[in-house]
Order: sequence, then C-alpha cells, then structure tokens
Amino acid sequence: MSVTMKLEGFAELEKELEKISNSAGKGALRRGARKAAQPMADDMASRASRDQGDLADSFAVSTQLSPRQRRAHRKTTQDDKASVELFIGAGPLPQAHLEEFGSIHNAPHPMVRPAWDGGREALLNRLKSELWAEIQKTVRRAEARAAKRARG
Repeated sequence: MSVTMKLEGFAELEKELEKISNSAGKGALRRGARKAAQPMADDMASRASRDQGDLADSFAVSTQLSPRQRRAHRKTTQDDKASVELFIGAGPLPQAHLEEFGSIHNAPHPMVRPAWDGGREALLNRLKSELWAEIQKTVRRAEARAAKRARG
C-alpha cells in the first residue's frame, strides 16, 4: 500500500540547517523529531493490551533498535552522515508483533497501525513546528558563540 504526502516548509528548514554544523544540525533534528513523535508513541502505548505484561511500557521513540530489529531494518540513509533516523514503536518484546497482527491462537489487537492512520497528519505538523523551533534555537546559539569568539 502506498501513501502520498505533501510536505511544505521543509526547504526553509534545510536552508537554516546550512547555517550550522552537521553535528549541531543532527542534534536539533533528533530533539525536534523526538518531541514530535512522542505523542504517537503514547497513543500506541494507550492502545496496547494491559494483560501483555510490559508491552504498553515498552513503547518509545528511540535511535536504537534491538539486534533482531537491526538485522531486519533496511537503512534508507546509507552514507549520509548528516541524516537522523528515529524509530517509534514497541521495544524488543516477542509479544509485540503477535499482539499487533494476531496468531492462529489469538485475534489481532492492533496498536501501531491505528495510531499511525489517525495521527500521521498531526505528527507531520508537529514535526515541522518542532524542527523549526529546534533549528532556530541551535542557529541562535551558534551565532551567539560566533559573536562571542569575535569579541574576545
């Protein structure tokens, strides 16, 4: 299934990112994306069955994957040193996919797909505003440091 989205305002964000170093830009992107994605992780957790142990508590926004998740992951930014990749979802619990998709013994109890379907537009809007705010703060800090070095 294919989804088409129109993103506006990201070209301006990229222009602002050019004003700062790659490492500062990555930090700003990571902070902004984490803030924007957390409500979706919370929505997923709220949909998780409470009788599945630690499943609801395992939902998070992270840059890390478990070893099994890393093996299955298809990285889309192979050589881009300035890219940031975050993941939203359940931790490496074996019951996560069984709860989402079901099995021959249990009916599915979806958490991730309904949260994505109901919240992707809001996520993209939050992402745009959070990234803008974080990049602006980072640019202001970089400009203040440069001015201080020039004075002193």
